[in-house]
Amino acid sequence: MKPDDLLVISPLKEFSCADCGTTDADLMRLEDDAPHCLACMDLDHLVFLPSGNTALTRRARKESTLSAIVVRWSRARKRYERQGVLVEQPALELAEAQCLADSDVRARQRERAREKRADEDVEFQQRMTAEISRLFPACPPERAQAIANHAGTRSSGRVGRSAAGRALEENAITLAVVASIRHENTPYDELLMAGVARSAARDQIREQLDQALSSWRERPSD
Repeated sequence: MKPDDLLVISPLKEFSCADCGTTDADLMRLEDDAPHCLACMDLDHLVFLPSGNTALTRRARKESTLSAIVVRWSRARKRYERQGVLVEQPALELAEAQCLADSDVRARQRERAREKRADEDVEFQQRMTAEISRLFPACPPERAQAIANHAGTRSSGRVGRSAAGRALEENAITLAVVASIRHENTPYDELLMAGVARSAARDQIREQLDQALSSWRERPSD
């Protein structure tokens, strides 16, 4: 709050206006240390805008010729805390329209960013598919694509999204292929469901995994 801000109080208990005597007002302003209702202070034409939307509040106050800050005493914190502002109705409506226009712009920006990320993901997964096929020539093309799609999913935390994966390093690509074979070409998942410890399950399927890797590394003409 600035020193020249008009302050209006949301009282904790009922008050009596020093001018008109009303006890029905929800807000008051102190003048000469006496409480006055907004009607007597010529502020009753203003509308209340609660705190919470910084952009809307800023714009509404900017467009409003007259405005006031609404505060309320906090017993817990022993201080007045801001509750919102009072502004002119036309100013609030204009501010709402401006914020709505901005939200449309932001929505379009988010959509363009989403489309850009989707295009980048497709391009990255295509490059990963090509690298899988280069390192594992006998891997079926549709399987290479499936591995790349799975490992390269954005924000998945999978190896394809690691720094090494994004760089298409051989070790990261191999780890993605190994994970796919382990889950889809061996009884590894069934062993885990049967209560076999992860290390023991990996030991049991290691031979199958190594055989699959070796067969995929062979060129079809070999």
